[in-house]
Amino acid sequence: MVVPKKHARRAVTRNLIKRQMRALMDSAGAGLPDGLWVLRLKAPFDRKVYTSPASAQLLQAARDELQLLLQRALAPRR
Repeated sequence: MVVPKKHARRAVTRNLIKRQMRALMDSAGAGLPDGLWVLRLKAPFDRKVYTSPASAQLLQAARDELQLLLQRALAPRR
């Protein structure tokens, strides 16, 4: 799990995102194909929208984004 300081300046925000990543992998990791998986935050969350570093809105946005990522990983490949 990689959450660069460049994208999440505050430690509180980085920790919140990492906790969500861990929870996702604990709950749904068994359904993923075998292999090594890397979760990396590639784009920052907008600080103007999420003013509090550990707000419920940021928590929900991170959870929703991770759920979408998991759905794409579990989707059958063509």
